[in-house]
Amino acid sequence: MGWAWRREQWAVAWLSVAVLGLALVGGGGAAGAIEEGMAVYIVTMKQAPVFHKRLDLERFGSSRVAGGGGDTPSTSILIKPRHGPAQPMNYGSYLVRLQNSLLKRTLRGEHYIKLYSYRYLINGFAVVITPQQAEKLSRRKEVANVMLDFSVRTATTHTPEFLGLPQGAWVQEGGPQCAGQGVVVGLIDTGIDPTHPSFADDLITDSYPVPAHFSGICEVTNDFPSGSCNRKLVGARHFAASAITRGVFNASQDHASPSDSDGHGTHTASIAAGNHGIPVVVAGHHFGDASGMAPRAHIAVYKALYKSFGGFAADVVAAIDQAAEDNVDIISLSITPNRRPPGLATFFNPIDMALLSAVKAGIFVVQAAGNTGPSPKSMSSYSPWIFTVGASAHDREYNNYVVLGNNLTITGVGLAPGTDGDSMYTLIAAPHALKNNTASRTEMPLGECQDSSHLDEDLIRGKILVCSYSIRFVLGLSSVKLALDTAKNVSAAGVIFYLDPFVIGFQLNPTPMNMPGLIIPSSDDSKVFLNYYNESLVRDETSNQIVSFGAVAKVLGGLKPNYGFSAPKVMFYSARGPDPEDNSLTNADILKPNLIAPGSSIWGAWSSLGLDSAEFAGESFAMISGTSMAAPHVAGLAALIKQKFPYFSPAAIGSALSTTTTLSDRQGNPIMAQRTYGNPNSTQSPATPFDMGNGFVNATAALDPGLIFDCSYDDFFSFLCGVNGSAPVVMNYTGNSCSASTMTGADLNLPSITIAVLNQSRTITRTVTNVASDESYTVSYSGPYGVAVSASPAQFFIPGGQKQLVTFVVNATMNSTSASFGSVGFYGDKGHRVMIPFSVISKVVHSS
Repeated sequence: MGWAWRREQWAVAWLSVAVLGLALVGGGGAAGAIEEGMAVYIVTMKQAPVFHKRLDLERFGSSRVAGGGGDTPSTSILIKPRHGPAQPMNYGSYLVRLQNSLLKRTLRGEHYIKLYSYRYLINGFAVVITPQQAEKLSRRKEVANVMLDFSVRTATTHTPEFLGLPQGAWVQEGGPQCAGQGVVVGLIDTGIDPTHPSFADDLITDSYPVPAHFSGICEVTNDFPSGSCNRKLVGARHFAASAITRGVFNASQDHASPSDSDGHGTHTASIAAGNHGIPVVVAGHHFGDASGMAPRAHIAVYKALYKSFGGFAADVVAAIDQAAEDNVDIISLSITPNRRPPGLATFFNPIDMALLSAVKAGIFVVQAAGNTGPSPKSMSSYSPWIFTVGASAHDREYNNYVVLGNNLTITGVGLAPGTDGDSMYTLIAAPHALKNNTASRTEMPLGECQDSSHLDEDLIRGKILVCSYSIRFVLGLSSVKLALDTAKNVSAAGVIFYLDPFVIGFQLNPTPMNMPGLIIPSSDDSKVFLNYYNESLVRDETSNQIVSFGAVAKVLGGLKPNYGFSAPKVMFYSARGPDPEDNSLTNADILKPNLIAPGSSIWGAWSSLGLDSAEFAGESFAMISGTSMAAPHVAGLAALIKQKFPYFSPAAIGSALSTTTTLSDRQGNPIMAQRTYGNPNSTQSPATPFDMGNGFVNATAALDPGLIFDCSYDDFFSFLCGVNGSAPVVMNYTGNSCSASTMTGADLNLPSITIAVLNQSRTITRTVTNVASDESYTVSYSGPYGVAVSASPAQFFIPGGQKQLVTFVVNATMNSTSASFGSVGFYGDKGHRVMIPFSVISKVVHSS
């Protein structure tokens, strides 16, 4: 009996809204617009940031020295001035002072604008300077790295800009017209809409051959006719034998072809490798231009998931097998099992073992972490050879507002225009606008505005219609589109949805509307709105009948995005580590997720047949959320790495992505993680490696990683053999016999160190390979709390192409079952900065 599989799109379409701002700090001149020839650069300094310094102090048992200024945390160091006694200074403020001093000394008398100070997880700053000034800074001994940042633009679907691609990684590849060319991304999903302009090749006039190494074909069916494939969409197949055998396949809805009747597969394919510059027009409104992460890469689709039932492991394994045979370079799966795999260990399941074979064939494998967060051990992607991606917010938000007659303003969501001018419009709830012959005013669909035939047009004309948003919308039994049709049919001036009070904890993505309107996503705000409405009704004292409607409001439109600075943050639905090794939830010595990438409110292409989101039915683009959306971001970025380093192994690609991540948000504060479903922004706290893996993906830095941690199929095989009692299972899956092995996940040469149980002492080794020019490195580390660490060698010179073994001796200094975290940094004298997280869960000083 096979497993059922699920797509990792967040089914309820969630959005978290925050009010954000940025203070600009001028240095060497007044803050203002960027002058010609200047750009934003991120400068990283070698000195340890606050977080590392705090862990160092805690590791040596130091007590904190009180500091002022309100910095968090209140870690201080003693600074001895040239004259007078030693005095305490807040360490974060001290780093900022060093940054300012460096700028003043290096760029004396020159114009620059310092934007942010990074001090908690990264010691550095963002500054507006010229390339010549950037070169000056890069030559300073205090500076580890100077990297070109990106400018935020409102005329795109934006995650390429948020990831710095137009001014960074794409530039290195020759621009979007070259980025990813020659690389084939295979997507195992719900198929594709081949007619979508995101996958056309008639926009490409220069040489754009199908890669010679790719040997896939394009199925031809009635709904996927000859000519559906091209130089962009180079292969398309479908796999449904298991589903058909089970009798669950609905031919009229699921389509026995690569055609996408769901929408999910079209969306993920466009995120990874959709064409550059495709206009996003939804509900008649233009929301910018779309681009995949690797817009010149090629796409091969392996449909193994379906709208009506999801998918089965047998079909998914067939798709993986075919993709490998077709010689795709990358496999992206936005799917996870419906339950934790049974048996000896989570790694031993058909999907993961098939993917191990794909890795052996040199294919980089990306998988969504799952939407089962935020609880610990909620991870749905388990194996160390799979690159697991969690979901983060990015910095673009669509908000609109309703301003009530009592001067209260309530935030809503809706990709909709506002009402005209400053005029206030009368509010009328659907149950109060029924025709006299309507049987029941309390029937739920009537309050949801799903049928205009029951409403009195003369009463509603020119007013804002108020509708209930209930669980029926979530289940697909009611739709916003139908309510909008109702509002138009009765000549309403707009529509406002309030969240039904019995629906708790739901948050919604902006929904396209072709008239003024919004959805109030908060149940508390909905109560405030309803109280104002009900208290403003004028009723006959005798009959209690409504005489007039006193509530008025106007809608401020949500067609233009707002850009904030607290992104990225880990979304509450994103699955969390530690990685469960088995069904008893034993912790594995493996870090999951590997990293996080944008997954919240993501624009992507939508199938003309797409049924997955009723609100976007008939549209060519949709905005949806989930780790499903995060995984193809990384698949596309991996294509850029594969293009630049065609000889990289899958582990090397994963290492380049993992060791170059960002650990702070755009204000230089630590990346936060949402901790609850309800009001997630009010319960967030700094993310740990079990929330975000190595950190937030940094596309440009990943193209110049300096050092990589490589890991081969043989290493993974030995790891599997090291699982107690696994020899028969390994033989069954691989056909190879195990020799004696004591290897654990911590012994794999991964770009992270994770120890589930530290029993007194342990020695861990990592081997780094230099993929850049000759360079000298210094190894810096901060051990997890309750753990003492030493590293050897602490410094080394490594020629290009050579390897270096680094040994870590790890000792427990306290008994604890609480996870603690540190990091290891390899700092090169040519600016490379290679970071890996260090996690220890249980610590035992003395065995009982």
